[in-house]
Amino acid sequence: MTEDPGILQLLAFAAEPGGGNPAGVVLDAAALDDARMQRIAADLGHPETAFVVSREGRRISVRYFSPGAEVPFCGHATIATAVALADAEGPGPFLFDTPAGAIEVDTRHDDGRTVAGFRSVEPSVTDLDPAVADRLLALLGLTRDDLDDRMPLAQAFAGNLHPVVAVAARERFDSFTFDPAALRVLMDEREWKGTVIVVHVDGDLADGDLADGLIAEARNLFPVGDITEDPATGSAAASLGVYLRERVGVPVPFAFTVRQGRHIGRPSVIEVEVPASGGILVRGTATPL
Repeated sequence: MTEDPGILQLLAFAAEPGGGNPAGVVLDAAALDDARMQRIAADLGHPETAFVVSREGRRISVRYFSPGAEVPFCGHATIATAVALADAEGPGPFLFDTPAGAIEVDTRHDDGRTVAGFRSVEPSVTDLDPAVADRLLALLGLTRDDLDDRMPLAQAFAGNLHPVVAVAARERFDSFTFDPAALRVLMDEREWKGTVIVVHVDGDLADGDLADGLIAEARNLFPVGDITEDPATGSAAASLGVYLRERVGVPVPFAFTVRQGRHIGRPSVIEVEVPASGGILVRGTATPL
């Protein structure tokens, strides 16, 4: 299956050789039905595979499948698809029609690399039900005393719905463990199609001078197939951006960097720009796997 010439494989958001998140990309999936797309995604085994199911010029319709199910949106596979299109057809803007909504995408060549960025759909933040929060913390072996009181529990949406858990101490952030099967049950019950965001942030979140240059370390939990943690999650980075804007109150506009994947040996870096309102911009690169 992975030798099919119509299937591209790229690493998105790699911080160094060996890092990044692998994605499958099929640039012409018009003839594939749902079952075939799901089989391709399962055989590849990457967190997601993107399928271009139709297109008109630089406007394309994209669907995303994990090894287990279709998901409404996937950030790293969007970056990988945009890079593949730009390398084949030249840089510039694209418009991706996704199950989550229309996504504006830009691409450019920079220093021998192709860089892509997407602006999320209209994002939002909602409360996390206390009983659900307690259940989630128990599955992660965390207590409310472990949490960063500057960053309250919540769920954020920027294409997928992600719960956000901020851990105060780096040691606790690095050392917590979880049962993937038990977490999958809760995620399916709550219809969390993306990841569980666990994040650690040093520095003063309220100081506008410090907001630009802010670094958030993230572990994005995504138990599906053989995967437990996602190396780099573009939709989660966008969701974290709106969470920092709406729930934490970081002065806008601001930019920040998400560092992810260290805990599973795939260091990744995602650049995020947060405007005063509207969609969140996520930018990165992708290279052939």
